[in-house]
Amino acid sequence: MPTRTVATGGSVLFPSAIRGLVSGRRRRDTGGGPARVRFTEREAEVLRLMGRGMSNAEIAAELFLGVQTVKTHVSSTLAKLGARDRTQAVVFAYEAGFIELR
Repeated sequence: MPTRTVATGGSVLFPSAIRGLVSGRRRRDTGGGPARVRFTEREAEVLRLMGRGMSNAEIAAELFLGVQTVKTHVSSTLAKLGARDRTQAVVFAYEAGFIELR
């Protein structure tokens, strides 16, 4: 039930779905993609964990941070990329080689 999953802070996007999206497209220079953006170490960690399909709560637990702190890092990452949402940020990161396909 995606509605309940999202309502409780979960993610309905699975890493395999993201990989499928990315592998079906040629890598292209995104201009503002991760390869050209300077992330803080923490923003880079958060983006990589977003790429693994983790929710804000899961990222917070993994990095021993508060959920609001994770939200701040996610917002900063989206702004630096010029991405409208998490999905677009993760796709940019995969296309730029910032996150490797497993």
